Amino acid sequence: MTKMVHYTATTNACKLCRPLGAALAFRGIEGCVPFLHGSQGCATYMRRYIISHFNEPIDIASSSLGEKHAVYGGGPNLKLGLNNVTAKYHPSLIGVASTCLTETIGDDVPMLLEEYKAEFGTAETPEIVHVSTPSYSGTHMEGFNGAVKSAVEQLAEPAEPNNRVNIFSGFISAEDIRHLKHIMNLFETPFTLMPDYSETLDGVALIEYPLIPKGGTPLQDIAQMSGATGSIECGHTLPDETAGTFLETQYGVKRSQVGLPIGIKETDRFVEKLKEITGRELPREMQESRGRLIDAMVDGHKYIFGKRAIVYGEEDLVIGLTSFLSEIGIKPVLCATGGKSGKFETSIRQILELVDSEIPVIKDGVDFFDIEEIATSLNVDMLIGHSKGYTFSRKSNIPLIRVGFPIHDRVGGQRILHVGYHGAQQLFDTITNTVIQHKQDQSSVGYSYM
Repeated sequence: MTKMVHYTATTNACKLCRPLGAALAFRGIEGCVPFLHGSQGCATYMRRYIISHFNEPIDIASSSLGEKHAVYGGGPNLKLGLNNVTAKYHPSLIGVASTCLTETIGDDVPMLLEEYKAEFGTAETPEIVHVSTPSYSGTHMEGFNGAVKSAVEQLAEPAEPNNRVNIFSGFISAEDIRHLKHIMNLFETPFTLMPDYSETLDGVALIEYPLIPKGGTPLQDIAQMSGATGSIECGHTLPDETAGTFLETQYGVKRSQVGLPIGIKETDRFVEKLKEITGRELPREMQESRGRLIDAMVDGHKYIFGKRAIVYGEEDLVIGLTSFLSEIGIKPVLCATGGKSGKFETSIRQILELVDSEIPVIKDGVDFFDIEEIATSLNVDMLIGHSKGYTFSRKSNIPLIRVGFPIHDRVGGQRILHVGYHGAQQLFDTITNTVIQHKQDQSSVGYSYM
């Protein structure tokens, strides 16, 4: 007798699609136009979704496949699209990501790109990087990390030692990237941070619209990554094969892996690696920022100690936030993600093993139906995550602290600072003030003095 298998439809997913992550990563490379090999609807959806968070225009090219291409293949449209992008944008790089359609019909994109170069390649032809990103497998984080790895594999060249440090910061906000660059400048160390969309997705007001905004990791810096002193990759749940592992295996660049530097412990680990690689001490500005953060924690602990939180979003963001919450006395009671790296639960347990804190419910591969169902028995004080949790927050009258991506119902999502001691300070103030405001709002008399 055949065993019955019950499937449950996803309700308000806690993840995004893989090509979207690749498009974001490609946007962080200088002179790059992201290009989706698939239907026009994919590119349109992703542009709209990204614009809503960053409030910046983003062009994503498409091979615009239709029904007949599902039968005969999308090669001709891919080549035509690459010619059109080259003629209109004059990019330095085109980042080609596949989609569900092209992966399903079996288009051999690397072969098609070789054919394109043979047929149309000239001295003016831009560099082309390809990454496989089927939407039905993985999340936007697999797409993001895959695009970074593919770009390094296909653009890095043998180089002389150059005393630089490679920073692979993961998917963080534009403000986070600016802050990491500030930290590297405080260490007075030359570096290559990749990807860098701090300007390309959070730029200044301009009179004329540039087809390709300035900024991004320079191509020549990516080419020289093989000569770096070392690489630091941020993320506990990174895949086994990354840009950093490629540079280490192929060129002998020592790789260090740390978590996203959120909160004191994880930031300490990040700066310890910097000290180890550079031979420099912690800059005074950072020492003082760390001290002010600890002072603020002492001042505000009475408002938040013992509060219970649900944390959701990308795996590594949730891990970093969980570490930070445990430092300030908030109990994460549910850590949830739509990702399925296989490393999420182990990482959560590891960061909490030295803290006097109960292990929360840990769930990967979930949607918001699952999160709401689990939350009913947890007596929750706050939600911490992106805007997709707003419906649950409103329905349950539980305050939502917005972090990560996407933030579609507030301005400034791209300017939220999560990382470093400064980021922890801002998160601490935001969380504490949200708790105080919620208490004021629920009070029958209110109060105006803490």
